[in-house]
Amino acid sequence: MTGHGAGSEWGGADRGPTLPEELLLLALDPVRGKPLNDPSHLRYGLAGAALAELERAGRVTEGRGGRILAGSPLPLGDLVLDAALSTLPDVGKGGEIKVKRWVRSAARGVDEVCRQRLEQRGAVRRESRRALGLFRYERLAAGPLDLAGPARARFKGALATGFADPRDRALAALVAATHLDRKLDLGRDRRAVRRDLKALVRDDWIARAVAAVILQDQAAAGSGAGGG
Repeated sequence: MTGHGAGSEWGGADRGPTLPEELLLLALDPVRGKPLNDPSHLRYGLAGAALAELERAGRVTEGRGGRILAGSPLPLGDLVLDAALSTLPDVGKGGEIKVKRWVRSAARGVDEVCRQRLEQRGAVRRESRRALGLFRYERLAAGPLDLAGPARARFKGALATGFADPRDRALAALVAATHLDRKLDLGRDRRAVRRDLKALVRDDWIARAVAAVILQDQAAAGSGAGGG
């Protein structure tokens, strides 16, 4: 996967779907218009993907003690990434925040902006529906421009090369961290591929944080169920 901006590559020019947009495209069920994995897991992954792009652009680095060290607050000229950048602490006030705390707090906002951006691109149509005639939910129907197909093809190509590119590795780690790997076509040797993807999560500070937040939620849900 190439051509997606880091550092000087940004500067207002549209380089195509960002990492969070691409993760959302991979996660969407093309028929149901809903995520293949747990929506809350996906939201955390989208926040993590935005953070990974900000790291590639030189706007954040890994700090000590599981913290994000914020750098320049100058906008990158991208709707999704600038929205994520605006939620980071001011450099003049320490510029640090716990990764897990930020992922949890930024998740819904990043998810919403990703949906907006894919709608602007023509990749999805946002449709409001009601379940059982009562509960409103949003469906992301396929738009006139197919970006999901190319995203799946790029992921499949990256899988074939063992995720040699750093951007591909970041995306693959987030796919595994959000349990999306359980739903995607990973070829015949799924078990070995998923084992390799878990290793990518362990090696990536952002994916590790996303996985930890999801684990915390699962533990809390299990505790609540056990207490009933």
